[in-house]
Amino acid sequence: MEIDFNKNGDGLVPAIIQDATTKNVLMLGYMNLEAYEKTMATKKVTFYSRSKKRLWTKGEESGNFLNLVDIKNDCDSDTLLVFVNPVGPTCHTGTDTCWAGKNTQSFGFLSELESIIESRKENQNDEKSYVASLFRKGINKVAQKVGEEAVEVVIEAKDDNEELFLNESADLLFHYLILLQAKGYKLSDVVNVLKSRS
Repeated sequence: MEIDFNKNGDGLVPAIIQDATTKNVLMLGYMNLEAYEKTMATKKVTFYSRSKKRLWTKGEESGNFLNLVDIKNDCDSDTLLVFVNPVGPTCHTGTDTCWAGKNTQSFGFLSELESIIESRKENQNDEKSYVASLFRKGINKVAQKVGEEAVEVVIEAKDDNEELFLNESADLLFHYLILLQAKGYKLSDVVNVLKSRS
């Protein structure tokens, strides 16, 4: 990998640090050639500190290392994207990221949907909410709905109507997310089981 450390005239390139699992951006640092080589050799991310004027390995004092997974160079060969498995919080302030964000796994729209389902679970008195009504009826009704939707997916899978198949699949996934929360779990718990099997 060719990295243009001299493009800006200071021998440094930005290094964007991203969690290899959650894909969240954790921090931004700078590397010179020596920091890059040390990172590759030790598999612990090392930067060049512009304030201290020396190399520093993230976690050398706190123990919150950034264990290297992979490094990619951008199209201009002057910015690095560094994939890591962080040990503990990344920011010196004690937060998960340098933007004070939580480094939690997100599944995009499905995570938004989980949040809505969770709010309905917490507010089961909402008479207008279908989800709240399912929670009020209890685990047996929620599980029954998942079973019904699963059967409908199987039926539609055997036919050629793609729209009906996708709609029934969406219904199944939606009700499964409700069942997970009725049992006290989230999608991430299922993903962790799948990861442990891979």
